[in-house]
Amino acid sequence: MFKTLRNAWRIEDIRKRILFTIAMIVVIRVGAQIPVPGTNAEAVKEIFASLQNDAFNIFNSFTGKSLENFSILALSITPYITSSIIIELLTIAIPKLEELQRDGQEGRKKITKYTRYLTVVLALIEGTAMSLGWKNLFTVYNAFYVIVCVVTLTAGVAFLMWVGEQITDKGVGNGISIVLVVNILAGIPEELGVVFTKVTTNRSIPAAVVLSIITVAFILAIVMFVVWLHGAQRKIPVQYSGRIRGRSSLGGQTSFIPLKVLTASVIPVIFASSLMSLPAMVAQFVGDGAYSHPFWGHVIRFLSTSYWFNFSTKTSWVYSFGVLLYLALIFVFAYFYTSITFNPIEVADNMKKQAGFIPGIRPGKPTSDYLRTVLNYIIFIGAAGLSIVALIPIIIGGVFTIGKISFLGTSLIIIVGVILETLQNIEGRMVDRAYDSIF
Repeated sequence: MFKTLRNAWRIEDIRKRILFTIAMIVVIRVGAQIPVPGTNAEAVKEIFASLQNDAFNIFNSFTGKSLENFSILALSITPYITSSIIIELLTIAIPKLEELQRDGQEGRKKITKYTRYLTVVLALIEGTAMSLGWKNLFTVYNAFYVIVCVVTLTAGVAFLMWVGEQITDKGVGNGISIVLVVNILAGIPEELGVVFTKVTTNRSIPAAVVLSIITVAFILAIVMFVVWLHGAQRKIPVQYSGRIRGRSSLGGQTSFIPLKVLTASVIPVIFASSLMSLPAMVAQFVGDGAYSHPFWGHVIRFLSTSYWFNFSTKTSWVYSFGVLLYLALIFVFAYFYTSITFNPIEVADNMKKQAGFIPGIRPGKPTSDYLRTVLNYIIFIGAAGLSIVALIPIIIGGVFTIGKISFLGTSLIIIVGVILETLQNIEGRMVDRAYDSIF
């Protein structure tokens, strides 16, 4: 990685792109410190201190703690990510969108435009919900400050969307992904400080040193596992028939279909966490009475990750069975999302049209059945890997009462994926430049 960056820095064009990306990152972090006009800083801390559930922690980490500070970039780039997922799902259901997706560059431009419009709509909805739901955020609560808050939050999302597109065009890597990763990385030092404080407090110096080394080794092991999980894939060989002329074959070639283990990326974990945290989020608006209810109080605790591995009382272990539902949802969403993004029948038909076949497998339905079987096996492995990564911070936070450590779960998968993707982008630009210099 460092060798790639060192070689890229020597190339003027790539160096300018890297510097531009760094400049945009600085702008993002400065914007994350500017509060929304008319808000009360102390009230903001009190409100968000009480919102400690899995969905909020994930969302807060995606905003780089901007939501916690209620800055002008509090919504971050998450409305754009949500709209992209919605458009992708609608592409399967709406034939017109599916046609646009197949129309090449022009079609993708229109889909991107629809994604932008939907992003603004979602930002308006989320900003309005926050402004109306959390009245104590404002120093003076009236219609003027509510409108200012909604407009400011929406403008912040539009600004980050523009910055992401500028990084894609003039910087390195995918701009939207880089904006997301920068926000996640911004909160890691604070969480690391909490972890090491918990590990070393009230311990002798030798014990603290040993435990710190073990903690670092454990974190590095998780990072290595995520790197392996992200790069793991099953390559299915594909042979393309060539034309027969006399005794020789012309045009035949061998390729492969790469099926990644993380076929659905981190989407299953995000969906599962959001669904599990929905009752707790509703309870935050209802008040503490929801937790004291004889039935709903137990349901909320059963679905809340903060209660799963907290054995402070004799009966608290019962809530740990909620993890089984969480794991089941991860597997369900992994299979569901992959089924709408990868169609074995369509892949098999395209191979048949191009005179391609998998060695030992007949074209047509046998090929699609084979792809579906292999895909189901890969999805299971990927979902199991996602479950391990998602559960590690929950178990550590519960058993050692550290709290939610978001950078060791879903966030880590995103960080590793974006870093590897950005390095590949830089290497690709270096290769293109080498070819240009030759010709």
